[in-house]
Amino acid sequence: MGGSTEIVEPEMTADDTASSLAVCLVSGGMDSCVTAAIAREENSELAFLHVSYGQLTEARERQAFADLANYFKASHRLVVSIEHLKVIGGSSLTDSAVPVSEANLSSREIPTSYVPFRNSHLLSIATSWAEVLGAPRIYIGAVAEDSSGYPDCRPELYGAFQRAIDAGTKPQTRIKIMTPVIHLSKSEIVKRGAESGAPLQLTWSCYQAESEACGRCDSCALRLRAFREAGLTDPIPYA
Repeated sequence: MGGSTEIVEPEMTADDTASSLAVCLVSGGMDSCVTAAIAREENSELAFLHVSYGQLTEARERQAFADLANYFKASHRLVVSIEHLKVIGGSSLTDSAVPVSEANLSSREIPTSYVPFRNSHLLSIATSWAEVLGAPRIYIGAVAEDSSGYPDCRPELYGAFQRAIDAGTKPQTRIKIMTPVIHLSKSEIVKRGAESGAPLQLTWSCYQAESEACGRCDSCALRLRAFREAGLTDPIPYA
C-alpha cells in the first residue's frame, strides 16, 4: 500500500461510554457482524445502517442485516438505497457486463467485485445520520487484508475521511470513525467473533448466491480459508 497514513483508534473514556450511541454500518457479512459485536461491547446503544447498491445478493444481505439488527437489539435502524452505483457499473457485483471471476487468493490484482469508491459513499451516509442522531462514533468493518484488492479498504482512506468529517460537519459535531478489525486477518476476525459470541451463523458473505453460498467467489474463498485457519467450522450452508 502506498503512503503511511492510518487511523489511530482513539481511546474510550468513561464519558464516551457512559451513555453512548454509535452508528454501525452492517452489510450482513462476517466483518460487519464482528464489528457490531465490538461496538456493542463499547457502547450502550447501537444504530444499524444498511446500504443497498443494486448488488446481486441484495435481498439475502438485507435479510442478514435484519437478523443481526434483531440479535443486537439495535434501537435505530436505517436501510437506504444508492442504486446509482448499479447504474454507474464497473463491478461484477452490480454490472452484468463485468464477468464474475473465480477466486484467486494469491492474486494482487483488484478483483472484478470491487465497487468503485463504495465505502466512501457508505461513510458519507453514516456521517449524515450520525450527525442527526448526535452519535459520536461510526463503526465500519473495513479490513486492510482486503486492501491489496479493494483500495477503499486501505487505512489511508479512513484517515482522510476522518479529516473530511472534521472539516465538513457542524462546529459542535464530534464524530470518530472506528475501524476495530482493520488490522486483523480474516482468521483473527473469526476468532474475535467467536470470543465475542458474534452470531456468525446469521451472516452472509457470498457475492453470487442467496440460498447456499457458492464457495467459489472471492468472498466465499476468503471466508472459508479464515474459518479453516481459525480451526472452526463455518456455520452457513455451501453448495
